[in-house]
Amino acid sequence: MPSFDVVSEVDMHELANAVDQANREIGTRFDFKGTGANIEHAEMLLTLHADNEFQIKQITDILHGKLAKRGVDIAVLKADKIEISGSKAQQKITVRQGIESELAKKIVKLIKDSKLKVQAAIQGEQVRVTGKKRDDLQEVMALLRGTPLELPLQYTNFRD
Repeated sequence: MPSFDVVSEVDMHELANAVDQANREIGTRFDFKGTGANIEHAEMLLTLHADNEFQIKQITDILHGKLAKRGVDIAVLKADKIEISGSKAQQKITVRQGIESELAKKIVKLIKDSKLKVQAAIQGEQVRVTGKKRDDLQEVMALLRGTPLELPLQYTNFRD
């Protein structure tokens, strides 16, 4: 029986490359000279450091540009509030990977409400969709692409 998995994954190598490029650009820009502004990357957490809130916003714009050029969807980033302490400001940005249970339930409900002859099952941080016909599975993919969800989705493990 044909099936595929709905996942939300981030290419960590591309993320690291985008952060490195953004740090290089921040180091060479005149408006950041001598400020110590940078981006720290630790697993699924990015921390932006700068002197003030305006510079944090500039760093965010640079980072978004670099991520977009590398094909990483910026919808996977969840930014916290900018924290200002003394003469320094910082912002933590979480990189979200995997489909959370609430979103997975929403996807399953959306597929069931479409009345297509497929089954959807939550398996950890992904949703497996199975059906008798390949065309039904492709309709599910089109349905999910057309629905605005808070995370970018990829379709992997397509079996015929």
